[in-house]
Amino acid sequence: MESRVTTENFHELWQSILIHAGDKFATPPVVIKINGSVISTLGNFSASTGKGKSKKTFNVCAIVAAALTNMKILNYEPSFPEGKRKVLYFDTEQSAYHCHKVLKRINELSGFPPDEENERLEFVMLREYSPLDRRQIIELALSERPDVGLVIIDGLRDLLFDINSSTESAEVIGLLMKWTSQYNLHIHTVLHLNKGDDNVRGHIGTELNHKAETILQICRNENDDRISEVHAALIRDKEFTPFAFMINNKGLPEKVEGLDLRHRPKKGFNYRTLSEEKHREALDIVFGITEKNKTPIPIIKATELIERLMKAYKTVGYDRKKNCHYNLRQFLLNRKVIEQTELGFVYNRNFHLDEPDEK
Repeated sequence: MESRVTTENFHELWQSILIHAGDKFATPPVVIKINGSVISTLGNFSASTGKGKSKKTFNVCAIVAAALTNMKILNYEPSFPEGKRKVLYFDTEQSAYHCHKVLKRINELSGFPPDEENERLEFVMLREYSPLDRRQIIELALSERPDVGLVIIDGLRDLLFDINSSTESAEVIGLLMKWTSQYNLHIHTVLHLNKGDDNVRGHIGTELNHKAETILQICRNENDDRISEVHAALIRDKEFTPFAFMINNKGLPEKVEGLDLRHRPKKGFNYRTLSEEKHREALDIVFGITEKNKTPIPIIKATELIERLMKAYKTVGYDRKKNCHYNLRQFLLNRKVIEQTELGFVYNRNFHLDEPDEK
């Protein structure tokens, strides 16, 4: 992405971005709440995350239907202002057939005939396009539709070529911030969680955690996998009480009452707190690798490993209690960064932390 800042335009740009003490700014309009907690405002973006089969897209359908009708659906309480009632839905993953099923589901949730065109909703399939083309299509669509208040990007990962690129991830999050501010709308996106823990995938997940207004986590109920729960994984406003839904005999999400959902989804070791390079730096210390000695200690006994992890990870900024390092050890085993033998643990320095993305 080329910089828009040049010597010629700098002084004009500077005046446009300078904030003065006497400036007056309106509070961003709240457009979606859950039980009184602010989830979405115009000028910001949020996300739904979850593992495969957690029914993330069903949850997003409820958000869209609420926005279209300005009526409460599931627990989503919308209040989109006049002139900002249109929804753009971009699906980056599914075929035309499956996109059409989602569109019909949204219509039914909204109380519209499933096969009738709704002028307030445009549903776009981006599966066959490259990440750069997808970004450009979204950009041009937004520039021509001032009445859009909500944008869904179902498959944020597909706006990137490389989910592990910190540069590309920062660019895409920068686009979300630009689009929401420039066009005065809210973007809700969808991103998968890793299989082995409850962390959003790749560097894009790290950036999302830092910049999103709200991140909803959708997970399957421990006792009944027909039921999906919605929790606040990250929220700037007060945290809402979790709620649950299941799919009824019409194929639509329907709220489930009477469950105790006060527990939070289980959280694994947040390995995205550190970059892959920082992990490698710490593990090199654990296994005795230095500039002069490139050969790792061949075996470290189980009784020694936790203490070594605690000391080494503290040097790279991850200072946690002993119990956290048991989770860390398991995470490293799951990713085959270390392997356990009968004699102890060995180190695979040529590791990569991220799992391949699922379609």
